[in-house]
Amino acid sequence: MKLEEITLNQQRNVTLTAMVQDVGGEFRGVTARPAVLIIPGGGYLFCSDREAESVAFPYLKAGFQAFVLRYSVEQNSQWPNPLEDYEQAMEYIQAHAGEWHILTDKIAVVGFSAGGHLAGAAATMAEHRPAAAVLGYPVLRKETALELGQDKPGIPERVDENTCPCFLFATRTDSVVPIQNTLDMMNALNRYQISFECHIYAYGPHGFSTADHSVQSCETRIPPRAGNWVVDSIAWLRDLFGDFCNDGLTQPMCRPHVTDDAMAWLSLDCSIARIFGNPKAKEVLAPTIEKMRQKITPFTPEMTFEDMMQALGKMTLRDLLAERGIDTQRFDQLDQALRQIPNI
Repeated sequence: MKLEEITLNQQRNVTLTAMVQDVGGEFRGVTARPAVLIIPGGGYLFCSDREAESVAFPYLKAGFQAFVLRYSVEQNSQWPNPLEDYEQAMEYIQAHAGEWHILTDKIAVVGFSAGGHLAGAAATMAEHRPAAAVLGYPVLRKETALELGQDKPGIPERVDENTCPCFLFATRTDSVVPIQNTLDMMNALNRYQISFECHIYAYGPHGFSTADHSVQSCETRIPPRAGNWVVDSIAWLRDLFGDFCNDGLTQPMCRPHVTDDAMAWLSLDCSIARIFGNPKAKEVLAPTIEKMRQKITPFTPEMTFEDMMQALGKMTLRDLLAERGIDTQRFDQLDQALRQIPNI
């Protein structure tokens, strides 16, 4: 493994620590790796060492390249300095992607507390947005962010259809960063149909990092399962990016959005309302729609087929056809035909 520390801004003491693994050789089909950019917490007063390299190690073991950003703090933390530090770090990583064997479309941020605020900002308003964000007991609400400085923006209100998928974790009894921060972010992601996973543990303090005794007191009152966020977030990233195998990365299991309604082209993973609202799509799907009319019985005698499709409008067409066993053997053909139709 190659270890390197890069100074991004000497005046503000901003550094990027790179931990880069080899590819090829005994790694066989691995020619490039996904990466995580870890952003420690510290209330924009310092960058916590407990949420830095010690967090990187599990991701390295899982096959990721790992980086730690120590961003502008104290008198240098005026917004948007920290966000500019993130932008510079991402630009640097992407510029060295060939040398460091990185898949530039599979870089995630992992942020804690105030670092979770910066990671959330990266996910919602940065020029170089990450492909995914892992947010640990993050400061997100404007009311909470004000405690970090009057200039720090709220994050949930910045969520839009371009926000990346998020993995959220926190404890119910966190008295430093109220759980409402995580709940508001979850609701915002849900509003825009962004894929997410959320773990809220029953009790525990703020700033528990990996929940290991190596990073906190043995007397800390926290459930042992709280540390599961580490392996869970790695598994979630594998679902989103693909998993390692002898031939490289497998196909992802999880899409960035719950449906493809925000995409430029239709697909089987668009909602029924979106597909049936497009005359060209109905024309292409005419044989399948006829089978649906024959096999799907309306909920009540008074309902027409069209009424029922409107009632089921939020379902994806793929899910409905799979549930009713209609044209499942033609899914690839139907999906390819829909992907030729603009989503208007």
